[in-house]
Amino acid sequence: MNTAATAGAAADPRPARLGEPLPQDLLDEGERLTGEQLRELQLDRLRATLWHAYDNVELYRKKFDEAGVKPDDCRSLADLSRFPFTTKADLRETYPFGMFAVPMADVRRIHASSGTTGRPTVVGYTENDLSMWADMIARSIRAAGGRAGHKVHISYGYGLFTGGLGAHYGAERAGCTVIPASGGMTARQVQIIQDFEPEIIMVTPSYMLTLLDEFERQGVDPRTTSLQVGIFGAEPWTEAMRREIEERMNIHAVDIYGLSEVIGPGVAQECVETKDGLHVWEDHFYPEVVDPFTGAVLAEGEEGEVVFTSLTKEALPIIRYRTRDLSRLLPGTARPAFRRIEKITGRSDDMIILRGVNVFPSQIEEIVLRTPGVAPHFQVQLTRRGRMDHMTVRVEARPGAGSERREAAAKEIAQGVKDGVGVTVEVTIVDPETLERSLGKLRRVKDLRQQ
Repeated sequence: MNTAATAGAAADPRPARLGEPLPQDLLDEGERLTGEQLRELQLDRLRATLWHAYDNVELYRKKFDEAGVKPDDCRSLADLSRFPFTTKADLRETYPFGMFAVPMADVRRIHASSGTTGRPTVVGYTENDLSMWADMIARSIRAAGGRAGHKVHISYGYGLFTGGLGAHYGAERAGCTVIPASGGMTARQVQIIQDFEPEIIMVTPSYMLTLLDEFERQGVDPRTTSLQVGIFGAEPWTEAMRREIEERMNIHAVDIYGLSEVIGPGVAQECVETKDGLHVWEDHFYPEVVDPFTGAVLAEGEEGEVVFTSLTKEALPIIRYRTRDLSRLLPGTARPAFRRIEKITGRSDDMIILRGVNVFPSQIEEIVLRTPGVAPHFQVQLTRRGRMDHMTVRVEARPGAGSERREAAAKEIAQGVKDGVGVTVEVTIVDPETLERSLGKLRRVKDLRQQ
């Protein structure tokens, strides 16, 4: 297989000029591809990946045979739609190493999901996989405004979760100085940011809000720190949350996207000069958007479920992986050859059907963030009262918000949900720092209907 990763751009000591396009001499080889060159490279790598998966992974050989397709049937990029999907269930059924396409002696690292809803999904990386991953994170950091010589404060969790180590090695590949803070010890992280003066922070958006709260609790204006860029990923977040973070922190807040089954963070990145969606690094990851119910491929611009096929992975090639993330494909802007996916604010498996109405946590978040007197920390609880489903939205008050302000906020949120979403919910305003904080991915929904 032709799996050589694109070489990263040479280190450059110049500081980032945030909001301006990346200088052409800092673009790497992949970023310089024309659209035609990219499509030729994609087809070549796609055909090699299909053969690699068919020859070395029993599950893929079985799925291809049952679908009546062989790798040679892929003569164009459009032919990929003839091949079967891969789902999280496939990885769980082959736990732990049944999806690996190389001998274990060639695997240099293993990561896994949290496994909170069943068996974890396990992924492996060869030396080439790790090098490609580092290149894609480095490319993402440059697109976000980072440069060699910048200090990067990493608050993603380290360990089996891909966020911490993925960001770590990618930042080093970009020529940055890494501060491996990991998650937790929030007060100490605030002190480290003040003392070490990083220019960049990589963290989940929900934990960034926790850090902001801690700055303010300590009497420190977060707008006065050295931070210039926040690269946020690992969970959906809205434009309203971007505005909240940028205004309170005086930084550029940009999105990074990935998932462990595909590689980890670094599958797609928002460019700081446009902030108009995530450019997919299509020289390594081929995107499709499909109807989440029928699986049919949708035209560019139509919203559906994002599906990815890896083009250069060795240890665990992934074919048409159903992410459950909802978005749409759009033409490239800051990186014209690479298509964009819109900011992902929901998942098909996070959708709540309440009394016949589709509700997404992101819709609740938009309403909470515009309501005075409450913090951007909330949780949706689902219970059953008699034969009817019931939703309670628990929202933290901001420090100093009195009973009248809390009561007004509860009414405002309830009315906002009724007007904007179309369902009646109960809203409870709780004391600050009452709701459980997440150091990794934040679970907004707590389903108690079976209890």
